[in-house]
Amino acid sequence: MLLDFEQPIAALEDKLRQMQQLAQDSDVDVADAVVALEAKIEALKKETYANLTRWQRVQLSRHPERPQMLDYIGGMVDKFVELHGDRTVGDDKAMVGGLGELDGQAVMFIGQQKGHNTKERQYRNFGMANPEGYRKALRLMKLAEKFKLPIVTLIDTMGAYPGQEAEERGQGEAIARNLKEMFMLKVPVVCIIIGEGASGGALGIAIGDRVMMLENTWYSVISPESCSSILWRSWDYKEQAAEALKLTATDMQRAGLVDGIIKEPLGGAHTDAAQMINTLKQTLLATLAELAAIPAEERISQRIDKFSAMGVVVE
Repeated sequence: MLLDFEQPIAALEDKLRQMQQLAQDSDVDVADAVVALEAKIEALKKETYANLTRWQRVQLSRHPERPQMLDYIGGMVDKFVELHGDRTVGDDKAMVGGLGELDGQAVMFIGQQKGHNTKERQYRNFGMANPEGYRKALRLMKLAEKFKLPIVTLIDTMGAYPGQEAEERGQGEAIARNLKEMFMLKVPVVCIIIGEGASGGALGIAIGDRVMMLENTWYSVISPESCSSILWRSWDYKEQAAEALKLTATDMQRAGLVDGIIKEPLGGAHTDAAQMINTLKQTLLATLAELAAIPAEERISQRIDKFSAMGVVVE
């Protein structure tokens, strides 16, 4: 799948393939031209991806081939055992959680899974969790706390499921309880936004000692399309909405709302999933080691202070 801003790059890559095929099928020497064109493609890629608009980064965060929660688990975690159910209503397939080993260290992993095709997306409810999903997440966090295991959350959701039945079962209360309880968890908590981070659906598992974003992700109270539909009564202004929301990783770091940005391969995480998975693994190992050295009460105090300091208050 090509995004609109990737078309010029694709055109040059197609030309490169033609030149390489010509060299293979004939005696024409195009080695110098191939090298020059490869350099031109590399320069264009660097320029393009360094100057993406906010809406273009939103598009990259939604790329269908982008690694998702279970891709990261499969690539960097050993002996993963998924745990199911909230012990009250059922097992929410949009919210995945379980125990696994990260380089021999037991960790509780929790996150949203969207699915890669239509059947998977329907099964996972497009990564939009119901109240039982957030209650399952909290149950697993408490289990991790009981056994003194660090928690890693991988966030990728368009928001909590907004259906009537979800509201009837206490969607707002479930998310609010997670916020309160996550502040007081005695174990290290690392939260990574790996795709979309929309509203309370993301925030319900995003209160941590370290909150980080992959380079081409977004984090905001509302999606650009929904913002556009509210302000302009149309989705046609989603690009303007994305600019106004200032929702990219760079924006969030400048505002002091996240602690760091994790670099993606040139072109996005989907262009080299193995490299992206390894980069995230190394980041998690370093971050968990850093947090393990801090006493529990001090970690909790720092966590509360960090989130309390967010925002601007004018009296």
